[in-house]
This record gives sequence, structure tokens and C-alpha cells, in this order.
Amino acid sequence: DLIVNYLTLGELMKTSVFLSYPRPFNDEQEAFIKALKQCMSDRDLEPRTLGVTDYDFDVPLRAIRRLMLESNGLITVAFRRTLVEQGSSRPGTSIAFSLTGKWLTSPYAQIEPAMAFQIGLPTLILREHGVVPEGILEKGITGLYMPEFDLTKPSESYLKSEEWVQLFRRWEHQVATVREKKGQPPSFF
Repeated sequence: DLIVNYLTLGELMKTSVFLSYPRPFNDEQEAFIKALKQCMSDRDLEPRTLGVTDYDFDVPLRAIRRLMLESNGLITVAFRRTLVEQGSSRPGTSIAFSLTGKWLTSPYAQIEPAMAFQIGLPTLILREHGVVPEGILEKGITGLYMPEFDLTKPSESYLKSEEWVQLFRRWEHQVATVREKKGQPPSFF
């Protein structure tokens, strides 16, 4: 009877994952996060976000690290945050390019996935259309394909797409593997 109760509790426990995103500033971004959280919850994942579900009075990087150590994976949503009305990158060089009309995201969309990668957590980064793909936001940097989503369309249209379903399942499998390995005792062989 005690074993049955333990299994029932274990089945009810969701897998903790870190959900990183800049605070949404429009209805479309808010709807996307809501739909993403529902998608995760439907798959028995518990999205945790510093300042939303978890609070810590320590310096931000320590608080982020502590939450990551309790998590089994990370999803970062690189929302549009700052519009560059006129600008360029690497001006005066052969690799210069225009930033005019491009968007930048929060620096934490770079920091948090890099921290998660360094401690071995599966990372999945989603980039809103128009956000400059540099640093960790470049395709292939963390090894998993980096999808771009368009908020001129309903959130569900992307979160039900074949691209998302395949990427999410692959990432979810990696998360399950991390959770399983965390429960294993150390081995000397």
C-alpha cells in the first residue's frame, strides 16, 4: 500500500524545467508565453521562471544558477525587446551589416542558455522573428536547431507545427534523460 501511494505521488510530480524569457511587452508575446507554458504543462513539465514562479533575494546570477541546478532543462524565448531604428554592426569592415529595423532581445536570453549549457542542461532556444541572430542566438551554437517564430500569426500555429513538435520531443527526451541520471547514485566504474 505504501509503495502504491509513493508511485502515485511520483506520477503526479512534474519535471522541473527553467523557462527563460524577457518580460513580454505586448499581447502577442504574453499569449505566446501562456500557450508555451500550457504546452509544457500538458507534457508534465513544470516551467519555472525567476521572478515569476520562483523568487530569490540573492544576486541574479546566483539565483539563476540555483534555479538551474534544480531544473532538468531550459527553454529560452528570445522576444523582441529593443528596436534599432538606425544602426550598423561592424561598420567600415567587409563584414558590416545593417541593424536598421532589427530587434535586440534581453541579455539574459544570451546569459541563461550559456549557463545552462555549461552545466550540461538540454537547451532549446526560440527566437522571435526579427531578433538579430548573434552570439548564442546563432543557429547551431548549442547543437540543437534554433527555431524562429512569427507573432503576426497565432501562437498555437507555431506550437502545433511539425517543426515544433519534433524539436520539443527531442528536447523533452534529453530532459527525461537528465532527470533519470540525476537520480542515479555515483559509480566508480
